[in-house]
Amino acid sequence: MQTYKHLLALAAGVLCLAAPGYGADVPRYEHIFLIIEENRSYVEIIGEQSIALNINRLAHQYGLATQFYAEVHPSEANYVAMLGGDTFGIHDDDAYYCKPNSSDRYCPGAKRSGYVDHSVSQRSLVDQLEEHGLSWKAYMESIPTPGSGVARWPASDEPGAPAELYAVKHNGFMTFSHVQKDPNRGQKIVGFDVLDRDLSAGKMPNYAHIVPNQCNEMHGRDDGPNTPEDCRKSNTDGLIKRGDRVVGELVDKIMRSNVWQKPENVAIVITFDENGKAERNQGAQGCCGYDPASPANFGGGRIPTIVITNHGVHGVLDPTPYNHYSLLRTTEAAFGIDEYLRHAADRDAGVLVMAPLFAAGAGASHP
Repeated sequence: MQTYKHLLALAAGVLCLAAPGYGADVPRYEHIFLIIEENRSYVEIIGEQSIALNINRLAHQYGLATQFYAEVHPSEANYVAMLGGDTFGIHDDDAYYCKPNSSDRYCPGAKRSGYVDHSVSQRSLVDQLEEHGLSWKAYMESIPTPGSGVARWPASDEPGAPAELYAVKHNGFMTFSHVQKDPNRGQKIVGFDVLDRDLSAGKMPNYAHIVPNQCNEMHGRDDGPNTPEDCRKSNTDGLIKRGDRVVGELVDKIMRSNVWQKPENVAIVITFDENGKAERNQGAQGCCGYDPASPANFGGGRIPTIVITNHGVHGVLDPTPYNHYSLLRTTEAAFGIDEYLRHAADRDAGVLVMAPLFAAGAGASHP
């Protein structure tokens, strides 16, 4: 692991000089793939002792953000923040259709004081992409049907599979009214079978948002007769190894597609929704405009985030503080969108473009 030690040394020195200023920019990107894993802290995943071998290999070879933070606990609002630049007051895992005083089983917090409507009418990255003529798809593993509006599936254990492999709380697109009302939603929120076909055909959207199911994203399911051993919440090592294997397989599929071989810039981002228990009581839990007094933006902890580019720089260890708002700002900039949504526009609060990790290398495509 000499490479890893060398990169750590650089993080405190030379590469600090590459930290982006307020005016920093990134080259134009044709495709961005975002792969999201769950509930693991930076120290659980990154380091010499980590069992996440694929993620560490990719982090060392390409680019690693060493100070990247989530917005809140639990999961759902972080997925919303990635797309909308805000949590919109959401700080639970209730379904997107929940409203104050709802009695639905998937709205358990709806009687709580201060509860907000979980359907959001404000603009999101989806609106921006469509207005700029750019395509998008959300690839959601184990979604029962394309564009499905179910909260969880299957509702109970099925032969050979645990309950709730798919959970809409991990599908931030469904929070936005624009997506809920889209008559073509079934063509844009799809399963991994479509991901495989799209990659094989080399016809990928500009923005591909990839979320494995709850066994494969390191979240895990409750122990039960239909829950595989390495999907049990009680089996932390098994969950990490399983999720790491799936990430490695996804990255390999993308890199073997002809999209990756094109002259245009392509990036794969691997991030997490929030951190795990290992770091939750160790110092700052957020960055870049977070508010410790806010129940919906108090910081979701330090998480691993890796950026892999087909033509960009390699071996980058970037110590700049970032969060999901920074990632949204970077995605907007990389697609030539000059509108930054809500907290993605909070430059004065430290929400910066992730320029060192998306920088162009020799022979890279420029705007």
